[in-house]
Amino acid sequence: MALTDTFVKQVKDTGKPAGAKYTDGGGMYLLVKASGKYWRWDYALAGKRKTLALGVYPDVPLAKARQKRDKARELLADGIDPSTAKREEKQAKAVAAGNTFEAIAEQWLKATRAKRAAITQDKVTTWLRKDVFPYIGKMPITTIGPRDVLAVVRKMESRGVFDSAKRIGQICGQVFRYAVAEGTAERDVTTDLRGAFQHAEKKHYAAITDPVKLGALLRSIDAYTGHPYCVAALKLSPLVFLRPGELRTAEWAEIDLEGAEWRIPGTKMKMKADHIVPLSTQALALLRSMHPATGHGKFVFPSLRTGERPMSENTINAALRGMGYAKEVHSAHGFRATARTIMDEVLGERVDLIEHQLAHAVKDANGRAYNRTAHLPARREMLQRWADYLDRLRLGADVIHFKAA
Repeated sequence: MALTDTFVKQVKDTGKPAGAKYTDGGGMYLLVKASGKYWRWDYALAGKRKTLALGVYPDVPLAKARQKRDKARELLADGIDPSTAKREEKQAKAVAAGNTFEAIAEQWLKATRAKRAAITQDKVTTWLRKDVFPYIGKMPITTIGPRDVLAVVRKMESRGVFDSAKRIGQICGQVFRYAVAEGTAERDVTTDLRGAFQHAEKKHYAAITDPVKLGALLRSIDAYTGHPYCVAALKLSPLVFLRPGELRTAEWAEIDLEGAEWRIPGTKMKMKADHIVPLSTQALALLRSMHPATGHGKFVFPSLRTGERPMSENTINAALRGMGYAKEVHSAHGFRATARTIMDEVLGERVDLIEHQLAHAVKDANGRAYNRTAHLPARREMLQRWADYLDRLRLGADVIHFKAA
């Protein structure tokens, strides 16, 4: 006689050590013991009697137990041992649980770290742990679809960080391709998202390009009483007009104080080409003043909290804001536009030399890219003239607007 929900709910343990069995039909029964109520199904395969566990009541109610029995009977009819199928499914779930996106991504970070600069490794790791893992990190990588990745990207786009969001999408794609190569994923699902990421409008960094206002800014920097590392970085910024990321990650190993040169490896540069910055006497004096404080470590401008990392990307901009220069007036990146404009329009320096020193792509008459040492003596002289000019502005000397012949 078939069981009923009421009977299953009310039946009690009889006290027998082996428990009591209550049949439901088709080989399924309820085994009631002191420890609980268990669903079982007896079947025969190749002349051998076997038993399949269908679950525990009340987590598995009567109707669910019958569904499991019927599914097992279908497998058996197809010549598949239900017990073996259950074990393989359990193993597959365990493997999938171990192959989460987070686990695979951490493996990828470790396996590919030699291909990235340390600062890039830190940034990529932070992006993944902050913006990706909380949403899809615990999901088995084989269950993640294009929409899951797109949802992560959209969350970042909603904050207005479009470039970073697009980069995250690309990083997820690299993780998927790594998983495919390792045999833990079938395909890179991000290929379905081509063209789906938003693009940020090209932004122009605010910059002071009027010599009189630049003189006032230089005097504000000279009077700034912030942290010594920040003060030094601020003073060096207009002298070398590097990108903020290139300046703040400066390493002592890159700087030749005797030769008055700063050689930045291509891995740190936007154009991925090695770059040389001839150091003016003023820039050299600033770096020499920093050496006793940070020369024992890796970074010229270490983090204000720990010497293991470079200065934060927000430090210089925060200092400018503290001095009263709003982001619409001048930015850390703006020192490049300041130098580019005034050196050309006021001092009459050669545009190709300025472009070289800005680490822009410059080609010769034959269309070939110049190497990093091109026009180095002339660039050295130009940077010294620029540093001397900045000194005159800072001291309040009369500013004459002219363009040299």
